[in-house]
Amino acid sequence: MRGVIEQSVVERCEDVDKEKKKRRRPRRSKQNTSASATCSSANEMPSEASECLENGGINYDPTSMSCSASKQCGSETNPLDNQGLHKASDVAFTSLPTLHLNEQALNTEVESSNNQHIFPSDPSRRMFSKSCPVPIDYQRSIQSVTNQNIPSPYQEEGCALRRCFTPHWSIEAVNEALEKGNVFRASFRVNAHNRIEAYCTIEGVKTDILIGGVASQNRAVEGDIVAVKVDPISLWSKMKGSTGFSNNAGLTEDRNLLPDVTFVGDSWKGKNKVDVGFDFDHERNHFLFHEKGSPYEDNASSRENVSREPMGHYRVNGHHPPVSGPSHFSNMDSLEEICAAIDSFPSKRPTGSVVAIIEKSLRRVAVVGFLGIRQWLSSCGLQIKGAKMNRHYLSPSDGEYIQLTPTDPKLPKMVVPVRGLPNCIKKRLDYGDASMEMELVAAQIIDWGEESSLPFAQVMHIFGRGGEIEPRIAAILFENAILPSEFSPESLSCLPPVPWKVPQEEIERRRDLRNLCIFTIDPSTATDLDDALSVEKLSDGNYRVGVHIADASYFVLPDGFLDSEAHSRSTSVYLLQRKLPMLPPLLSENLGSLIPGVDRLAFSIFWDINVAGDVVDRWIGRTVINSCCKLSYEDAQGIIDGMFDLEDSKILENDCPRLHGHFKLPDVIRSVKDLHAISKTLRTNRFTNGALLLDGVEVILLFDENGIPYDISFSVQKDSNYLVEEFMLLANRTAAEVISKAFPDNALLRRHPEPNLRKLREFEAFCSKHGLELDTSSSGQFHHSLEQIRGKLKNDTVLFNILLSYASRPMQLATYFCTGDLKENKNGWSHYALAVPLYTHFTSPLRRYPDIIVHRILAAAIEAEELYMKQGAKMRKVKNGEEMRCFTGIHFDKNAAESVEGRKALSVAASKHQLPCTEVLVNVAAYCNERKLASRHAKDGCERLYMWVLLKKKEILLSEARVLGLGPRFMSIYIHKLAIERRIYYDEVEGLTAEWLDATSTLVVNLSINKSSYWRGNQGKYRRLEDVAWVIPPCLKQEADAFEGTVDKWGATSVRRDNVASMGPSCTSESGVSDATNEIEPSFFPLTVRTLSTIPVVLHAVGGDDGPLDIGVRLYMSSYCG
Repeated sequence: MRGVIEQSVVERCEDVDKEKKKRRRPRRSKQNTSASATCSSANEMPSEASECLENGGINYDPTSMSCSASKQCGSETNPLDNQGLHKASDVAFTSLPTLHLNEQALNTEVESSNNQHIFPSDPSRRMFSKSCPVPIDYQRSIQSVTNQNIPSPYQEEGCALRRCFTPHWSIEAVNEALEKGNVFRASFRVNAHNRIEAYCTIEGVKTDILIGGVASQNRAVEGDIVAVKVDPISLWSKMKGSTGFSNNAGLTEDRNLLPDVTFVGDSWKGKNKVDVGFDFDHERNHFLFHEKGSPYEDNASSRENVSREPMGHYRVNGHHPPVSGPSHFSNMDSLEEICAAIDSFPSKRPTGSVVAIIEKSLRRVAVVGFLGIRQWLSSCGLQIKGAKMNRHYLSPSDGEYIQLTPTDPKLPKMVVPVRGLPNCIKKRLDYGDASMEMELVAAQIIDWGEESSLPFAQVMHIFGRGGEIEPRIAAILFENAILPSEFSPESLSCLPPVPWKVPQEEIERRRDLRNLCIFTIDPSTATDLDDALSVEKLSDGNYRVGVHIADASYFVLPDGFLDSEAHSRSTSVYLLQRKLPMLPPLLSENLGSLIPGVDRLAFSIFWDINVAGDVVDRWIGRTVINSCCKLSYEDAQGIIDGMFDLEDSKILENDCPRLHGHFKLPDVIRSVKDLHAISKTLRTNRFTNGALLLDGVEVILLFDENGIPYDISFSVQKDSNYLVEEFMLLANRTAAEVISKAFPDNALLRRHPEPNLRKLREFEAFCSKHGLELDTSSSGQFHHSLEQIRGKLKNDTVLFNILLSYASRPMQLATYFCTGDLKENKNGWSHYALAVPLYTHFTSPLRRYPDIIVHRILAAAIEAEELYMKQGAKMRKVKNGEEMRCFTGIHFDKNAAESVEGRKALSVAASKHQLPCTEVLVNVAAYCNERKLASRHAKDGCERLYMWVLLKKKEILLSEARVLGLGPRFMSIYIHKLAIERRIYYDEVEGLTAEWLDATSTLVVNLSINKSSYWRGNQGKYRRLEDVAWVIPPCLKQEADAFEGTVDKWGATSVRRDNVASMGPSCTSESGVSDATNEIEPSFFPLTVRTLSTIPVVLHAVGGDDGPLDIGVRLYMSSYCG
């Protein structure tokens, strides 16, 4: 393979030499005139520039790495169809073509560091590399490059100046246009499968705005907040059919697959080389995540709403092809006009262009990628390490640039000055060390001027080899701006010395619950125990249920060093084999953790609940507890299942959890059973009231003692999980109700908007097409319909899990918000999936910073209530011998809160507990949202990494897959065993034909008789048959069958010496893991496939040292010998 690669580089060098000779020939004056043309706007670009941009940018020669003064921009563009649009098949396998430097390059200016995004936690406005604690001086890092007089990669002597992008609007112009409604603030998201497609979400508009083409994107990067100008409706594109469920492969949505990228240079030649950065965000998280609360809240709704929209929308010469539309929608200058136009023309997709970047994404300063080392060495004339070389080529006077290919397909390729590289890299280049190409590097975008088609980047440091686990994890943390360093001495000094016990004066200020039977239920490996439960049966037949949450706010004081660090981290990050805690382990695993047998501080909520599951009374306050027992979920499930009997005296001590204090095992068993009975009633009531649950099996990886994955299993939620979940949800709802009423402008809540209507309708259409009735008129009806489908598909759990995955895709992201920021839109406070008007996070303060904020607000409400009640006996209300609580009780006393005494009490309490004002809380909510999402991305990235490691170890894995979408170009499949989606492309494959029967929505794939007929035009666009299908002759299959393989825990069989494992779903246990060996049989050509049919596939690990990580998939086929 390397020989082929090097030969390819030599051939390209020869082509470049020929091209240089052509460039010496005189050109016509007409060509020179066109070459000097400039553009005044993105929508007025000359056709040459537009085509150049659609092709992926400037003409950067990969072999010479030098500028040509005569080559015309746009002279090497992809062919256009009759309408001027790129064909979908022309774009399917390429995100960007070979990079060429444009000789009409422009002088570039390094943008001021003031325009760069500053980390909110850094008051000194320095830029930080989150993979290490060393601060990066952004301005100095730019100067370190620019002060060396390095020639621009976009400038060549004698080149005519030419703009590739329109200038961004000024801040003043943007603000004025925003006020007038001429432009809109929006989040910018790139289609990972096709980078020249991007989408902008405008709040209040139910359909995303398509930003088609590099020119219209105008240098925006994934995650930027941009100002978008919406096109008139006459320029809107046609809305494609259902994404993800269409029988047209060109429209099949791909949530978990990266584009088939054609990379520049000799490192990546195959079209199936894809990136580790693909998203699982919109699909259910199929890996076990030990977090309490609603599974939907954490696993389904908390997904980034990243659209993978249909391909095929492009601009011609900066414009969309004209389509008819009414004149009264000629200008889109208000939200009302846009929404009205969308409602009037549902078949049209709104389009627009970026006119300014309001806030720059953190992704700009957290780029991970590979350097094109071999390409650069070849272009410089350097030989590979070990051979004699000419060191002249590293002369500082040369304008040398090297290409950087990010691992994230949403980011553009970049150019890096060799002089600006770290010394350790330059030394390796000096010795011609081509192995440097296997190293992952950290970089940041430092400039992207309007004259440059590609951004200008600076490499900061090396992570290590791309095929190793630790460098990959370091890169994942860097990409998500997660700090893995230790806690600062200043933050640790905020904690009391150990050994520590609760001070007596603190016990006297709290309700003493140390004689109450309280216990925790957590995963067996959990160390940060932040919630506990208790239950008592009252004389009136009701039950008093208590939830006791670790009082982290007692240790984390506002504006202290520990508070600042907790806010900076915002959340604990779980990476399967390690945890990056939000709080120091001394606090999260010791002083604050509800360890059994020791006194601990807590925030407690008690409810009096009747047999119908109604809360008839409640109490909230700070307490001191002493947990008697730490139960695992397995322990609690055993009690629920009757494995521990109250009357059974034969229970062995080793079979039950360790008890502390004077409580006995029957006390714990009785409490667990009572809590289980109450939780079932609460759960039934919750779904009766309209809650929605998208809860399927979870894929978990099993690790050996060395931390290497060796197996996969499935996990399902059981009654013990639901028991804890119901009371945590009730506690969060109660806290939200109290703080939002006591401090209506300063409460931190969590909301979940209604799902994307268009995607919901597509899901309905898919279900209807396959005979499944679905009602999505409300969250409750949605849940009821899914439960009916579950019963209908009880013999096809794979299909139902696929449906659950697709059902989560229309769901929008659940986010934190400040009530004062949405004071005029209280309808927007609600949580769609939970079907409740108010919700927040209160139950996990040891690992979520918003919970600490909520604890402080709740403490202020309690103190304000106490202050108000002290005003005099005449103001006190008594019920059943107890004072009624005006702010925290089951009935909120609005008159008391609005009285002079009540307002004063609330103000004094807010000041004492240093509650943040509305403006500050808005920023806190936004930052916590960003950090929670980054944590999720990091966790998902590590899961994909370890899945790749597992397949790398297995080498080849045989499995069955379900066909989700079919079309002329590719099929989309779902591999249940790994809970992932992939695509198999079969068009433009040497020796393979694919016939699409549109009338029957059937695909027929067969071997081609005349292979030579497929080699038309550019041979590089065709792939080998072995890249698409693993074809085994029957004779070899018979030999493999005769071989006695070994069975591993997969129910997998090693059938060949090259370590081939097979998996079949036909015999599964309750958890979904195969119990017996089920060898996967290959299919035969011709292969006839329909939607939802099952096919055999071959899985293997792709990438590592030679490129981004991915899981490759091929058809598993058999043919006749000879």
